[in-house]
Amino acid sequence: MRTVAALLLVGMLILWAELPTGSAWSCPPVRITCALHNPPNRCFSNRQCPRFKKCCPTFCGRKCISKPSGTHI
Repeated sequence: MRTVAALLLVGMLILWAELPTGSAWSCPPVRITCALHNPPNRCFSNRQCPRFKKCCPTFCGRKCISKPSGTHI
């Protein structure tokens, strides 16, 4: 019974981590890549960003960005 409860808890945590944060726009494409082998990341998930921003890959690491202008929800 404990293993079933543990598996259920892990499944719920995975689903919770993948839930959208309320913003329907997606990150803009990255056309240029950084020359650094391991660029610094300022965030790792949308939950680390302020409201109405997303954690997106940029040309050199991940950072919180606002919705690009001209993007419709």
